[in-house]
Amino acid sequence: MAIARLARHAKRPYGLCAKMTAVAIMGLCFIFVWSLFSSSSSSSVTIQRESFDDIAEPEPANNRVSNSKTQSEKKKSEKHESSREDHKVKVESDLESKKDEKKINGSASLSVNEHESREKGKKESSNKKGSARKLPHGMAKNGNSQEESESEESEKGEEEGEVVDGREEAADGQSEGNGDDEGEGGLIETIDEETTEKVEEQSSGSKNAGKKGKIRGPLFDPKAHYSWRLCSTRSKHNYIPCIDIESGIGRLQSYRHTERSCPRTPPMCLVPLPHESYGFPVRWPESKLKISYKNVAHPKLDAFTKKNNWLVQSGEYITFPQNQSEFKGGVQHYLESIEEMVPDIEWGKNIRVVLEIGCADSSFVASLLDKDVLTLSLGLKDDLVDLAQVALERGFPAIVSPFATRRLPFPSGVFDAIHCGECNIPWHSHGGKLLLEMNRILRPGGYFILSTKHDNIEEEEVMTTFTASICWNILAHKTDEVSEVGVKIYQKPESNDIYELRRKKNPPLCKENENPDAAWYVPMKSCLHAIPSSIEQHGTDWPEEWPKRLETYPDWINDKEKLIADTNHWKAIVEKSYLTGIGIDWSNIRNVMDMKAINGGFAAALSGQKVWVMNVVPVHAPDTLPIVYERGLVGVYHDWCESFGTYPRTYDLLHADHLFSRLKNRCKQPVSIVVEMDRILRPGGWAIIREKVEILDPLEAILKSLNWEIRMTYSQDKEGILCAQKTMWRP
Repeated sequence: MAIARLARHAKRPYGLCAKMTAVAIMGLCFIFVWSLFSSSSSSSVTIQRESFDDIAEPEPANNRVSNSKTQSEKKKSEKHESSREDHKVKVESDLESKKDEKKINGSASLSVNEHESREKGKKESSNKKGSARKLPHGMAKNGNSQEESESEESEKGEEEGEVVDGREEAADGQSEGNGDDEGEGGLIETIDEETTEKVEEQSSGSKNAGKKGKIRGPLFDPKAHYSWRLCSTRSKHNYIPCIDIESGIGRLQSYRHTERSCPRTPPMCLVPLPHESYGFPVRWPESKLKISYKNVAHPKLDAFTKKNNWLVQSGEYITFPQNQSEFKGGVQHYLESIEEMVPDIEWGKNIRVVLEIGCADSSFVASLLDKDVLTLSLGLKDDLVDLAQVALERGFPAIVSPFATRRLPFPSGVFDAIHCGECNIPWHSHGGKLLLEMNRILRPGGYFILSTKHDNIEEEEVMTTFTASICWNILAHKTDEVSEVGVKIYQKPESNDIYELRRKKNPPLCKENENPDAAWYVPMKSCLHAIPSSIEQHGTDWPEEWPKRLETYPDWINDKEKLIADTNHWKAIVEKSYLTGIGIDWSNIRNVMDMKAINGGFAAALSGQKVWVMNVVPVHAPDTLPIVYERGLVGVYHDWCESFGTYPRTYDLLHADHLFSRLKNRCKQPVSIVVEMDRILRPGGWAIIREKVEILDPLEAILKSLNWEIRMTYSQDKEGILCAQKTMWRP
């Protein structure tokens, strides 16, 4: 009221004094409010970051990225380093004093035989290589040199910048976020004034942090305090952050993105459990025949079960009758008819790795699994029935990904066969880009199997014309009398000779500098990639029959001895430690993820168990995913600064071997990776984390704040292992 009165007086001729008085009062109010704000922010701060570019780590001496710090920044870094060293020594001494006492179900703790971490610098690395490690439990030493070599190879790829093997768009997803902040900011960190200043510095230069000098500091602040809340999102307990639309603008019929698009800030909230309470999954192999309905309940799933006889809601379960399938006459007859049409298709021998487009009748995947065929189902973005979630609950490999204008997260020429049954995909639209993407990821000489019950003459003619233009050979075109399904089987050419014989060079061959393996946020191309012809390129020869394929290494792999050592190393760790020494009941484990796979050694070591492993090759690491597929395993490219393309509660075990230390310079909010682990891991699921001690100790505190149960910790020579189990707890 006083200010308003002064304003009225200011309009009068004698109002100059009133104007000056009003300005003075407003200035005093601003100073008072600002002083209150600054005093409170010195003791606590709520961190909600905009990008993933400003987290830093100690820079290797040979890194080409310039490190242009000011003197003040260096002093802060030294202070952080000294405090972190003191903290690390304390952690090591605590764990060392407990190592003789700690036991898991009567078994002693697990030993560590680990990578030499690049972050310790050249001097420390040379010292560590010269010292022997004590390896209890008979831990094999034969893989140690292999892991060191692999670590050095990974270092080289990362030190050369964020671009590895042409995957230059690894961080573009942040710029394409939907701008929604709902479901985020559930984490509150209380940190000291020095950390607050560092966060402000990082935020101010976040856009160029990846190109300029790195800010030294711990990955997880040891003084941070964590509190959590549930996500309040439209998709509720089925929230997939980079797939689901959470903007809340209008009444949208679909709540999925047409392309992968992540929130501007990583979700820092916990996905709730289903309202009707979550139950522990049915064990494998019984889950092939039935799953718990409340774990996958979805409004559209009810209507779907009423229209399809291959899945039936029966009480608290969804059952999958063996004699029922969307293929009339049964899926076994369908698979046998394919082999009859093309005898070279020997399921489980010549054909090992298959991509299933869409998650329809998963009896196809189940039957192929009985034939030793590993089938990865691609759950499309418009699959509102959530059949990919049903497939994962049954224990079958699946990922969720849009399929529109960008490449799928796979390398080129890796799938032995691609199957599309009853999928209404317009393969010929947009210049045939979708079919060209299938051509990219299909192995030379591989098979594209297309089946449908409804023939469309116009589409068939267009499809015939386009497949001829890319030189696919039609091996069979037949309508089965029993299943009443029309099946077309195409084969991709094995050499480039046939491309030269085309009258019309449309689509044209891609440029030589176009990397066919670049797949992360890379748009689909309207060109044909040349068939590999050099002995140094993968895909020149068809792999050995399964299971010889697992440990047969082709000529294009440069260092076979290194790969053999890696295989033996992980085999020793799995057999002598993971399967017996850390208390995991492997009868409850089916879906496994290796969050930082290199050559698939961990997955190969588990090949004798009744599990399947999703091998995730980080986009900033050397591209080893073709090797994974060459061995008859499956995997994807991924950037762990973003959420993974899967439903919540879909994995039983997560394995992270030095993942966090490798992401230190990439992800602005590393805690979000732990939140993502909590999202994709089932209650009762396990996480095995191998890391540096300075990372494991604050990481243990974060997991405890999530009410995870720490089952085992062990450290030696500044390296350690942490084994934790997720509980049913929600805030």
